Amino acid sequence: MADMGAVVITGASTGIGEACALHLDKLGFRVFAGIRKAADGESLRRRASERLVPVRLDISDEMEVGQASRNIMEALGGEGLAGLVNNAGIVVGSMLEFLPLDALRRQMEVNVVGQIAVTQAFLPSLRKARGRIVNIGSISGLISSPFTGAYSASKFALEALTDSLRMELRPWKIQVALIEPGFIQTPITKKSLASEEALRAELPAEALQLYGSYVPGVRASIEREAAKAAPPEVVVKAVAHALTARRPRTRYVVGNHSSFQISLVRALPDRWRDALIARQLGFK
Repeated sequence: MADMGAVVITGASTGIGEACALHLDKLGFRVFAGIRKAADGESLRRRASERLVPVRLDISDEMEVGQASRNIMEALGGEGLAGLVNNAGIVVGSMLEFLPLDALRRQMEVNVVGQIAVTQAFLPSLRKARGRIVNIGSISGLISSPFTGAYSASKFALEALTDSLRMELRPWKIQVALIEPGFIQTPITKKSLASEEALRAELPAEALQLYGSYVPGVRASIEREAAKAAPPEVVVKAVAHALTARRPRTRYVVGNHSSFQISLVRALPDRWRDALIARQLGFK
């Protein structure tokens, strides 16, 4: 098998990151898989070749990002990185009026600041090998809806950061791509619903009096979409293309009906769009 070079993937413990790590390993990449628990690393090792190396990497911990970068650079010797896949992220869901500011800060710290921290740490090595950067965004970075404002804000921000990074790195011919998945069959949906329940338990009584009747509609909508979710392989395929194609795209919209949803919402006037989304969620 051809040596495809080395790639770093954040958030490789489960879901999209895990699927990408295993697939890129099969393609011949030397994969450094960012994980937060030793057990997740051992699980990856059992299903991959000896090229895959689990690396402890919490992207919200600046010192841990720096240490991971140094460890990987030492392992590579003088070799540069062929790719960086910024996949790690979290979902914070709540009505914005009562969203705890610490929760909002956590959302942005992981999904925005953490992406830049990792990118900064590995850019010297990427520049050395003229590697590529792949950011995992979301169609929530193109369409915002009630109770997901914090998450959407983080993904809208990633859209802007990816555009700027792509232009800034143009002189070194470092390709930067953004993957924009719709609902994908991963544990993040269950995790986000559990997080929302925990957050809601801490809300004041006034929040539930004002918004409580809308919560079931939002949850039902998420569960409906999750039931129709596409498999992680659709994202994996896009990531592999972005890392290996001679002319990779700048954006990849993936998932069942994602392109149609984006086109429909963008074509509608704002108030028509608001009414459509409100109707789907059972809002008055």
